[in-house]
Amino acid sequence: MIEVLQFDFMRNALAAGLLASVICGIMGTLVVVNRIVFLAGGIAHAAYGGIGLAFFFNWPYLPGTIGFSLFAAMVMAALSHTAKHRADTIIGVVWALGMAFGIILIDMTPGYNVDLMSYLFGSILTVPRSDLLIMVIVGVVMTALVVYYYQDILAMSYDEEFAQIRGVPVKKLYFGLIGMLAVTIVLVIQVVGLILVIALLTIPPFIVEKYANSLVQMMVASSLLGAVFTVSGLWFSYRYNLTSGASIIMVSGIVFLVFFLMDKIRGADQKVRA
Repeated sequence: MIEVLQFDFMRNALAAGLLASVICGIMGTLVVVNRIVFLAGGIAHAAYGGIGLAFFFNWPYLPGTIGFSLFAAMVMAALSHTAKHRADTIIGVVWALGMAFGIILIDMTPGYNVDLMSYLFGSILTVPRSDLLIMVIVGVVMTALVVYYYQDILAMSYDEEFAQIRGVPVKKLYFGLIGMLAVTIVLVIQVVGLILVIALLTIPPFIVEKYANSLVQMMVASSLLGAVFTVSGLWFSYRYNLTSGASIIMVSGIVFLVFFLMDKIRGADQKVRA
């Protein structure tokens, strides 16, 4: 792996992957414990509408995509919060409409033919230093917000009714969390792709959830595990000439299946002994 780092693009890819691992480790923990994985997936897919707007009107990528994603995220959050029994249906509808809207706008963009696969798996090997700087800023701001509101987030994540009794502004905090998640997803999508964002948001926190004793431990362990997946996936992609994003996802998925099967076997053994 050391000889790979002699190339600038591999150093940038490694830095981008590690930054994405930290960002997704923190946000992914909040996504998993608040059980909003489907909502996170809806935001990520609805972001295609913003991508389509940016290309169709020749806007800069970030303002157009972040604006549309924030709008879609707030719609999904508001409707799912007021009609929890239909939340999955509402999110699915907005998810599909956002993607369809974006793809149609890209098809209608004159003289432009964008490869949507680049937004699915990203272009981590071509990440410029400017994007790395943006990711650092986002990571610092997001970490600062989570640290500042940690006690309120902790109360809301594990017992919403208790948090309300304590005077925690649960609704505002929930919408703030969704907004922060939307911005995070958009910024990381352009670097590592839609599928890798969802993988890093969900797989590491799910694996470490049973072994962590606190929310902070879960965030740290998820970030470290995501970093391991990223480094391993990049090595496999370089060694065997594979797509980097897909390699990272495959490593994550295999480890997830191993832990899942180990939990099932352990649970079966405990039942037999009982």
